[in-house]
Amino acid sequence: MTLVAADLPLPGDDARAASAALGAIIAAEIAARGGWIPFARYMELALYQPDLGYYAGGSHKFGDHRAGGDFLTAPELTPLFGHALARQVAQILAASAPQVIEAGAGSGRLAVDLLNGLDALGRLPERYRILELSGELRVRQQALLAEQAPQYADRVEWLDALPERFSGCLVGNEVLDAMPTQVVHWNGDGGEIMEGGVGVVDGRLVASERPAHGALLEAARALPQAAPYRSEISLAARAWVSDLSRRLEQGAMILIDYGLPRHELYHPQRNGGTLRCHYRHRVHDDPFWFPGLSDITSHVDFTAAAEAAFDSGLEVLGYASQSNFLLNCGIGELMSRERVGAGDTAGSASAGAADLRARGAVNVLISPNEMGELFKVIALGHGVPGPLLGFARGDRVHAL
Repeated sequence: MTLVAADLPLPGDDARAASAALGAIIAAEIAARGGWIPFARYMELALYQPDLGYYAGGSHKFGDHRAGGDFLTAPELTPLFGHALARQVAQILAASAPQVIEAGAGSGRLAVDLLNGLDALGRLPERYRILELSGELRVRQQALLAEQAPQYADRVEWLDALPERFSGCLVGNEVLDAMPTQVVHWNGDGGEIMEGGVGVVDGRLVASERPAHGALLEAARALPQAAPYRSEISLAARAWVSDLSRRLEQGAMILIDYGLPRHELYHPQRNGGTLRCHYRHRVHDDPFWFPGLSDITSHVDFTAAAEAAFDSGLEVLGYASQSNFLLNCGIGELMSRERVGAGDTAGSASAGAADLRARGAVNVLISPNEMGELFKVIALGHGVPGPLLGFARGDRVHAL
């Protein structure tokens, strides 16, 4: 259920002060640019402004609400997610180079689990590189890896930018949905296409529109929408996939996120778009509520990602629901193996509780009513012989 801002718990004094400081920076930029900025620029500032943006500030983001988190990602639910994903990554490394790049590593949990999973498969990469723009998250990742995976310290490094060329496997879990997105309104008055943006009225940030132009107007015109209609187009996500594709010499990128193919994402009944905000495990639809304190996301257009990769020389190696992908990668077998491994203490209450937690977590990952169908996995690559393990059954490339 999507809440209105009035239903959200009030942030503490320090959080409100940080949000006010960020709001002042945003308002100053709006004034400097003639009273208006595109929503994509607002989203970029709200999420990534140094020291104050959602991903650049000091608040806890990932994990249970009892620990102050705003949302749970798949790696936070169970190590089995990373161990299953490792099987697909191992296949790609065997066909390319023993190098992994993880884009946007969150808490560092997936890095720990992927390294452990690859080690168990005898495919430990020579280098595991983490591309992380948030200095605050980088510190948390370093601390978690030092605590839980110190044996891999000589293989892990952090990047400020992607290498000019690379071979191996790039992994991005919930990266595309948090990239700045343009808000578009196909206006019923004369059919004009408008770009959503942000202005300031009486000291408050407010939504405002201007006629779309350039690349955004071209992308919007390519979508056969009957006005009036509102949605989002992420030019940044398309550009990011294109850039990665040009840098990849041999191997593949595995991108996991919530989204849809274009014909479903821009369905006539999906009027109103998919832009959502996340705060303390609550979903709301006011991106101007205390800027910097909520995550802002939108659904991924997987058709656009596939087109960007294809136009830059890559192939679409697979596209499937997260459920099918994880089942193909043997998450059920891994769960059974973990249960057998705990057999020495199977009579203990703690072992029984751990088994129930694992079963519950896997159910969330693969259930159609949870993350199993909402999240999709796409593989984009070059020089990797197929079929890929994760797409052996249930491949939906034809739906793109």
